[in-house]
Amino acid sequence: MLHKNAYIDPRAKIGQNVTISPFSYIYGDVEIADNTWIGPNVTIFDGARIGENCKIFPGAVISAIPQDLKFYGEYSTTEIGNNTVIRECVTIHRGTIDKQKTVVGDNCLLMGYVHIAHDCIVGNDCIFANYSALSGHCVVGDHAILEGMAAAPQFVKIGSHAFIAGATIIRKNVPPFVKAAREPISYMGVNAIGLRRRGYAEEQINRIQDIYRVLFQKGLNISQAIEIIQRDFEVSEERNIILDFVLSSDKGIINRG
Repeated sequence: MLHKNAYIDPRAKIGQNVTISPFSYIYGDVEIADNTWIGPNVTIFDGARIGENCKIFPGAVISAIPQDLKFYGEYSTTEIGNNTVIRECVTIHRGTIDKQKTVVGDNCLLMGYVHIAHDCIVGNDCIFANYSALSGHCVVGDHAILEGMAAAPQFVKIGSHAFIAGATIIRKNVPPFVKAAREPISYMGVNAIGLRRRGYAEEQINRIQDIYRVLFQKGLNISQAIEIIQRDFEVSEERNIILDFVLSSDKGIINRG
């Protein structure tokens, strides 16, 4: 249903069984896939690409231009995956020349007043609680959870299955599978509960815990810990994910608790 009191630019591409509620404004360079619901008073700017079965609640602003002084009007997009829920007053800005897009994956939940800035890449099945925010160029892996008011400066990376406690400032990269909290942000253990909920076997969780004991609890520097992990741990998917993340973290990873 496309309500008569919504403004929909005739150039916009609207799928089947899409609802656009009163007083929402849909610009011309917008694509909305089938079965998506757009609530009242939503603004969707040029460059938005929204997947199937999404729900976008009142006050949300999707694909506005970046809050970046280095943005000069270059073409860019905002891509929202399938089955993602965007709650009240969420803001998601489109990309700049860096990545030329901002991405939120499938099956995500962005609660009220979440902000995702330009050029961020958010994976699938992520949950961002109220008022959490990403500055520009951040990368978040699948199944990550940010509790309320957690916030990341520019270029931070958050690994898959990471859990960030509420009101945490995420100044360094957070490796996959861990819990992080405190000020300054610190390692608080492995996110074992979350991993069990997602079907990880106890053997896998134990392997992850053993790797992080070396990385965070043996009093070693990062280079020493990586050398031991590479030498003493058999190759596994979990080991490779952790090592790849740590070795590529030019911003540095969080400290031990």
